Amino acid sequence: MNIRANSRTVAVLGPTNTGKTHYAIERMLAHRTGVIGLPLRLLAREVYDRILALRGPDCVALVTGEERIVPDRTQYWVCTVEAMPVEIGADFVAVDEIQLCADPDRGHVFTDRLLHARGLHETLFMGSDTMRSAIAALVPGVHFQRRERLSQLAYSGSRKISRMPPRSAIVGFSVENVYAIAELIRRQKGGCAVVMGALSPRTRNAQVALYQNGDVDFLVATDAIGMGLNLDIKHVAFSATHKFDGRRMRPLNPDELAQIAGRAGRYQTNGSFGVTGEARPLPDEVIAAIENHEFLPVRKLQWRNGRLEFGTVARLIASLEHQTQDDWLTRARDADDLTALKTLVAQPDILDRLTGPRDVRLLWDVCRIPDFRGISGAEHAGLLDSVFAFLQGAGRIETDWLARNIQRIDRVDGDIDALSRRLAYIRTWTYIAQRKGWVDDEKHWRGATRAVEDRLSDALHDRLTQRFVDRRTSVLMRRLKQKESLVADVNDKGEVTVEGELIGRLEGFRFRQDKTDSADEAKTLRQASISALVPLFHLRADKFYNAPDTEFDFTEQGGLMWGDTAIGKLVKGDDSMRPQITAFVDDEAGHDVAEKVRRRLQHFMDRKIAALFEPLLNMSRDETLSGLARGVAFQLVEAMGVIPREQIAQDIKALDQDARAMLRKHGVRFGQYTVFLPLLLKPAPTRLRLVLKSLADGLDEFPESPPAGLVTIPHLPEIPSAHYIMSGYRPAGARAIRIDMLERLADLLRGCDSRAGFEATPDMLSITGTTLEQFADIMQGLGYAAAKGERAKVKAEAPQPPADGTADAAPADAQADTPDGHEHTDTAPPADSSAPADAIGDAPQADGAPSSPTDADKPDEPQVELFYTFTWAPRPRRDARPARKPQQDARGDQRKGQGQKPKGGKPKGKKPENKPRDYSAGPRKSDRIDPDNPFAAALMGLKTKG
Repeated sequence: MNIRANSRTVAVLGPTNTGKTHYAIERMLAHRTGVIGLPLRLLAREVYDRILALRGPDCVALVTGEERIVPDRTQYWVCTVEAMPVEIGADFVAVDEIQLCADPDRGHVFTDRLLHARGLHETLFMGSDTMRSAIAALVPGVHFQRRERLSQLAYSGSRKISRMPPRSAIVGFSVENVYAIAELIRRQKGGCAVVMGALSPRTRNAQVALYQNGDVDFLVATDAIGMGLNLDIKHVAFSATHKFDGRRMRPLNPDELAQIAGRAGRYQTNGSFGVTGEARPLPDEVIAAIENHEFLPVRKLQWRNGRLEFGTVARLIASLEHQTQDDWLTRARDADDLTALKTLVAQPDILDRLTGPRDVRLLWDVCRIPDFRGISGAEHAGLLDSVFAFLQGAGRIETDWLARNIQRIDRVDGDIDALSRRLAYIRTWTYIAQRKGWVDDEKHWRGATRAVEDRLSDALHDRLTQRFVDRRTSVLMRRLKQKESLVADVNDKGEVTVEGELIGRLEGFRFRQDKTDSADEAKTLRQASISALVPLFHLRADKFYNAPDTEFDFTEQGGLMWGDTAIGKLVKGDDSMRPQITAFVDDEAGHDVAEKVRRRLQHFMDRKIAALFEPLLNMSRDETLSGLARGVAFQLVEAMGVIPREQIAQDIKALDQDARAMLRKHGVRFGQYTVFLPLLLKPAPTRLRLVLKSLADGLDEFPESPPAGLVTIPHLPEIPSAHYIMSGYRPAGARAIRIDMLERLADLLRGCDSRAGFEATPDMLSITGTTLEQFADIMQGLGYAAAKGERAKVKAEAPQPPADGTADAAPADAQADTPDGHEHTDTAPPADSSAPADAIGDAPQADGAPSSPTDADKPDEPQVELFYTFTWAPRPRRDARPARKPQQDARGDQRKGQGQKPKGGKPKGKKPENKPRDYSAGPRKSDRIDPDNPFAAALMGLKTKG
């Protein structure tokens, strides 16, 4: 007593969201031992988990009516207020929500803790400021701390549930009301979590996790959320302002409304509250009281005598009904335990069995078993009678009887109501198993009842997340006066059911109905399905519109996909670079949904084209380009970045160095065979180019892009050459070679003597990734003759580059075969043209040609190898005149291109009669200056000066 006289008692009072519970946890952990009492086992479990994370499982106990976790070295006890061990001599004791002293049902327990629960060093009472006067009068020497709310709380009026903002909690005061609202939100908002005081902690935590993780944006709850549960809520809406308190319907007091509304706005985030559904707007004085946290003080606390007499049952009842003379206290109405006691002692057989104080005390302990089932007082009394008979007779509850009762409950089938009833039943047996000395093998039965509760909790959570059963839907239709004759449901797989029967599937924004035997039935089912799906269409449209571009893609046939679902298609527009969109949306979804889907797909394609064709679009918007340069740029844009050189040969020939330089700044490469932008040869732009070009050309079936990384692909005669060009390849013989690699090959070919003949080098085979035979076929497709021969095999020597740096120089006779008589390809390869030599599995041999078969029995015979000699041999045009000597034609064309008099006595201005149409590499003069060379102007000046 002397020790407790030195303890400090503090009342921390204030509105919700002031951090009172957090402060109590900090104070308890500052002491060696402590006990904290909380109003709900849900809140007790939450606080237990927080302390467990800080101090570990070896020193933290959890004690509620249905759960008991007590380690051997317990220092901190987290309990419901009824289960607090008040006589263990803890250094610290705290009681949360102390204003519940005024509660008609449980208030006498809180009042008892206020009057008698003390810590050796510190005692803390947390709750509403309405308790200040009562605590000051009943607790001598108490110190008060006033804590202000960390955020603002404002009234926002009445709102329809359909217009409820995200992160809202809608509060109901009956199970049916909660389920009806939850079903409506499921239809209009896509789903919600459900929290009620009757849920087990496991179910409640799973439901809260759905909300806290953002899987759903709405919470439907009873007033259980008002007791300290910390949730991320921005708005609280009351669906009613009256509740049934167990005896009558009554309006909620302003302080009760404030306790619930205060869940909105956590920490420093402001919150709001209002009404919805059939609830009338709150009066101005109530709004002001809630916003300013000003309420009438508590004048009477519920009290019941704690000094019980067990001599006889009559003396026990008299002590429980003892009146108080304290003006602050009023005797509580008969609680369930006293009512059960009076019911049992009214039975003569039980009264006869009460032979002494021990029996009376035992009967009182049995009567304190809570009526979790809530069926009827008589049935609960029958259960207590059986338990008392076992305990008074054998001293233990019969194991077989206990096992049979638990086994009947251990089922996870049925609807939400059935699972909720079983969960309430198992709480009774869990409470019994927690009582010390009532059952054999306490550890086993505590684990068994907890396992059944966990299974039922998980099953109930599953049912709740499946958005309720048909019976709950009928409650919704009755309460919200909906006139649907049938109700449809859609699961996560898109399957649509009506009255539990599968009738079709929802694919994106299109409903695919299964076949039915009757046309009238099909019409009715579709009408019911579409009516139920309209809210879902809008919800999906919002989700679709806000989805990132990574969730969308286009197919090679112009389809548009949202994940695995076809959601639209591309159609030809006025501009080939900006196709139009056709969205796949049912008419029943409405114009707004269809337009939102179309706009989102249009944004996706516009951004995709802008990203993949950025160099091309930048060039089209370059206002500094003018004249022929602008014309070439326009043609490149029309061709989407890849155009055969022969199509614009005259325009390229007429470009001066400044115009070429301006186009090169945009990444244009003037290749010997193709004018292109190397960045647009990558797989992604190529795939998009094929789709856009096919749309522009009005093709019914679009060509598919080749696999990425291949240098050559098969050349199929039935596929038009234009498709290969758009794919980034040029046909040459039986194969088509990638455009950028072809230009690299052309660079090598210009250094070869195509008149006298040359052989393939390892570099040529490596660039093309082909065997010698395949390379010979490609060369023939490019306009070369390939002469096959055999010779004795010798070790190949690595080729040495020319000492004068003229590796890029081509033989003189190649100049007549170029498109304009003076143009050559850029020598620098593009950044993305590094495909391996074995990209298609045909790696060249080290010496450039495969060996002939040898006879192992004749090792002395010389080995023979195959080789090819390539010479320039373009095919003549069909309308060509008799061919002249190639060398003479080439020189004449060269001189003409340079504006000089042709050699060999040919008349000036006369065109060669056999000019090649295939722009393949050929010989050129070594002293010719490449006009595509960035230093061409300077070199020409030096040449003129010399």
